[in-house]
Amino acid sequence: MPSSASVTFGGPASPSTLPSLRSPLAMTLSPLRRGPGDPCYQVVDGAIWKTSLMDSGPVTARIATSGRNVVDCDAWGDGADEFCARLPAMLGAHDDGAGFAPVEPVIAEAHRKVPHLRLGRTDRVMEALIPAVLEQRVAGKDAFRAWRLLVTKYGIPAPGPAPARMRVPPPADVWRRIPSWEFHLANVDPSRARTLVGCAQRAESLERLSDRSTDEARAALMSLPGVGEWTAAETAQRAWGDADALSVGDYHLSNMIGSTLLGHRIDDAEMIELLEPLRPHRQRAVRLLEVSGLARNPRFGARQAIPDLRAL
Repeated sequence: MPSSASVTFGGPASPSTLPSLRSPLAMTLSPLRRGPGDPCYQVVDGAIWKTSLMDSGPVTARIATSGRNVVDCDAWGDGADEFCARLPAMLGAHDDGAGFAPVEPVIAEAHRKVPHLRLGRTDRVMEALIPAVLEQRVAGKDAFRAWRLLVTKYGIPAPGPAPARMRVPPPADVWRRIPSWEFHLANVDPSRARTLVGCAQRAESLERLSDRSTDEARAALMSLPGVGEWTAAETAQRAWGDADALSVGDYHLSNMIGSTLLGHRIDDAEMIELLEPLRPHRQRAVRLLEVSGLARNPRFGARQAIPDLRAL
């Protein structure tokens, strides 16, 4: 029998209750998906299937709304009970938007359109960090392909009645033993491969960063070779629901912010200055623009291309 959990949006206060939360389920969980073929995240008939490697073991979870304000979860595997216990946080139970009252007109309109956006946290640092490293400096489709190939080959079979081809992310000791030629076949260049392996070698201490403040945890991540501000922010957004983790260095983000708020492109320095009044909610503002449909993101070219290493 699977483990089960039910999370109510609103109603009497309890550990499994999210007061005043009416944000659609996919809006909260979609940042965890790494492309349409992600072997760890699939959507089937409106339900989200998610795998994870918890401290207690692998888990497959089916998460779906069963009413206007209720999310139900069934989970299979040794990590099922732990996953269910963490589900409220994943759905944003920890998130505190107090003090967020934007005056910039477009962001204020986005807040009015999506007043109950919640930023969830998984507390699974490596599961956020590894794909962020793979996404460094390359087009999303290239990174998603690398994630899919490596997890499919080295991941754990998804327990329970999971959809076909779903896998649980590999543990750190497997990531750090992947041969160099397998990264080559996945078109992961040596720099990103070294960073990934280096992070896997420090996995135990990295997972403990969840006990620190988000500012301290991001700084600790950036002390690792190959992990910069962008990678730390992308990790913090998912692992800790960091409402201020701005992805500085993203190829398109500053253009989106400038085009949406000012009507023209800007660079990272200008974006940081423009969003400074929104601390400690800069990432919340970015996410609101994205999910509200108000973001404007004219594309002027693809992210930096990398050579097809498989042909070398």
